[in-house]
Amino acid sequence: MQRRCNRNRKRSQRRKIYCPIHGCYLDSVSQKFYLYADTPGQLQARGVSSRNARMLLAQQQAIPLSDEWLEAFWCQECHQKTWYRIRKRNHIYEVSSVPPEIWQQVTGVIYPDHNPSVSEFTQRQVKKLGYHTSKDFR
Repeated sequence: MQRRCNRNRKRSQRRKIYCPIHGCYLDSVSQKFYLYADTPGQLQARGVSSRNARMLLAQQQAIPLSDEWLEAFWCQECHQKTWYRIRKRNHIYEVSSVPPEIWQQVTGVIYPDHNPSVSEFTQRQVKKLGYHTSKDFR
């Protein structure tokens, strides 16, 4: 039997997202970056019929998927930041690693495994937030 104060609690609880390796709680260190579907095959893989998938994509170029996103988490056991693909189904979070092709379905995220044809200087400039980047040119 639960205590009365616990039963009447109306505040939101912590998201139950656990490390797939260690089973400990994961702490979020980034915002959510939602996935988009831009081909009928991607929608069909998520349970939409082929006819409905083609009709949806004829109306819009890309369909935002509100129940799937990428997010970076900090694991207390590993002591490192890792990107995971999160799927929310019936208030249950499924955590999986991010395959390389998924990075192309997300906007606003820099691919963590850098493109080898891009220099370190360019990568550093992309990550900077401020406008005072002339110090690197001296």
